[in-house]
Amino acid sequence: MQDNSDHQYRTFRNNVPALTALAGAFFIARAVYARLSADKDRIRFLVLFIAAMQLGLHGSSAVKVFLILLGNYIVGRSLHTTRALPAATWAFNLAILFANELNDGYRFAALHPSLAPLDALKGAYPRWHVTFNFTMLRLVSFNMDWYWAAHRVGLLHTGAELDEKQRPPTFHELAAYESFMNYVAYILYPPCYIAGPIMTFNDFLWQMKRPVRIAPRDVASYALRFVICLLTMEVVLHYMYVVTIKDARAWAGDTPAQLCMLGFWNLIVVWLKLLLPWRFFRLWALADGVEPPENMVRCMANNYSPMAFWRAWHRSFNLWTTRYVYIPVGGSQRRVLATTLVFTFVALWHDLSFKLLAWGWLISLFVLPEIIANLLLPASKYGEHWWYRHLCAAGAVGNILMMMGANMVGFVLGVDGIKYLLSQLTGTVAGWQFLIVACIVIFMVVQLMFEYREEEKRQGIFRRF
Repeated sequence: MQDNSDHQYRTFRNNVPALTALAGAFFIARAVYARLSADKDRIRFLVLFIAAMQLGLHGSSAVKVFLILLGNYIVGRSLHTTRALPAATWAFNLAILFANELNDGYRFAALHPSLAPLDALKGAYPRWHVTFNFTMLRLVSFNMDWYWAAHRVGLLHTGAELDEKQRPPTFHELAAYESFMNYVAYILYPPCYIAGPIMTFNDFLWQMKRPVRIAPRDVASYALRFVICLLTMEVVLHYMYVVTIKDARAWAGDTPAQLCMLGFWNLIVVWLKLLLPWRFFRLWALADGVEPPENMVRCMANNYSPMAFWRAWHRSFNLWTTRYVYIPVGGSQRRVLATTLVFTFVALWHDLSFKLLAWGWLISLFVLPEIIANLLLPASKYGEHWWYRHLCAAGAVGNILMMMGANMVGFVLGVDGIKYLLSQLTGTVAGWQFLIVACIVIFMVVQLMFEYREEEKRQGIFRRF
């Protein structure tokens, strides 16, 4: 028996063989193309494969995808030299995002009854608009990178080798942005098309021009890590039916400790169900010689800072929001406003629902204590005092409790469920007893997290998360 009730993971799990076959077809087609064609341009092959893949996945709806791409390209080409492009790009893409949701991917029959037969040509994955959110991010990235290149904002390439941090801000010649083939190859790049990881256009094109050296041993090691994570998820769902209990709201009569464990293990399942498809598609990209950002850098249970947590969780999306939302609206100069706008966008991007909007605002609220504490007690001034580490650990306890609460609202229990949990924690003797013990245990575990990061520094690994 296995708890296979989570729709997102069930969809991925059931389609792993088909996705593996698609990746295999990609590499076979690439090898055949390289053998039969004297043209070594990877972009041309990608565009040809993308055309076939879009028709196979979406059937007649591939036309809708290409029309949206064409519309965004026209916006960029018409306005890239003007200051109107950022606003026009965001307006166009947000309108498309809302329209896709409201019209359920559109119907040809709605245009004219004679077009109704086209709706029957669905392809293997007809609900193209469900994962269009990822495509929307790449559409914004392309136009904004084009805009900044036209205004010479960013780094000028000096001819030196570029690393993962230098590629996104280093712009290309304007002809690279004018190429519709470059545009299509980036937006619909097969390994990253369905669920990411998200790359900027600049980064993608630099890797097309100057492929990153990825050792076969590293790809094999990454594949092994993916298999281990997949088996871990299978074991968790085989022995713990936490998703079914959560969906059925069958927690009446549970003790406060059991309620918290239900929430915690649901968050572990959320972490794994997102990690697995992201690692699968990143593995495909690595095998193709392209290095997208790693989305999940740390285990969900190895986080104590809200800011650091969001840098490591869905990291490619965090890098995207930093470059295209956080910095343009003021960044650290308007930290509270920028953070609120970022998480409002992130919530609406995930789903147009009040539950996730509440989640986004809770996250914005819960990062404030850390921001204020860093201003009042900076590590540069007080870090050498013996009490500083323990004060940080005490603050981390509050951070962890708030982060778990916010994520339970967004992804596990919902608003009503978290109200019930809080009533059991704060309205019963058993709840207070559990809460006190849990805070003591979390305080001790945070000390281990601190030491883990200190060991990373001793090994020359410096991370902001």
